[in-house]
Amino acid sequence: MVELYERGMVHENFNSKQLRKHLMNEYLKNLSEQARLKHKSFKKLVQKIKKRPPKNFDYVMNDIHNEIFERIDCLACANCCKTTSPIVTEKDIERIAKFLRLKPAEFINTYLKKDTDGLWMMKQTPCVFLDADNYCLIYEVRPKACREYPHLDRKKNVQLLNLHLKNTTICPAVFEAFELLEKQI
Repeated sequence: MVELYERGMVHENFNSKQLRKHLMNEYLKNLSEQARLKHKSFKKLVQKIKKRPPKNFDYVMNDIHNEIFERIDCLACANCCKTTSPIVTEKDIERIAKFLRLKPAEFINTYLKKDTDGLWMMKQTPCVFLDADNYCLIYEVRPKACREYPHLDRKKNVQLLNLHLKNTTICPAVFEAFELLEKQI
């Protein structure tokens, strides 16, 4: 902590929540550039794994997921909510509309648009349901894509590697997962 004060990264009036958020913001400023610099090696890793997937790959990814989320606090980050729009399914629409006491059509007209593939997604980023403290205002009923993000602990993870590669620029957890994968595979 002392070295952070000395480097001017921490103001003496920060509380621990503000500190985590500040440090994550500093990290996120560099994430996109770090991911760009590592893209070639990460892409080679994806090709290597796809060519010859380890039999226990889902277990490896699940272990990496658990290790990373012992360190990373999504509430300090919320970069996914600030920069991307999740796909919203018909079930999501019905569930969220009911929670907001809206008709599904009202929810769609107010909050959603169709993407180029004809799938529903939020109209705006950052997400309209993200509050100033990075909490989701509809957390209990959030879209399935939000509940599962960043998908590191899913089954058949080999099929998600290209998506993970894209997410290295957005999610610190995915970037770190790739760094750990490089060491293990």
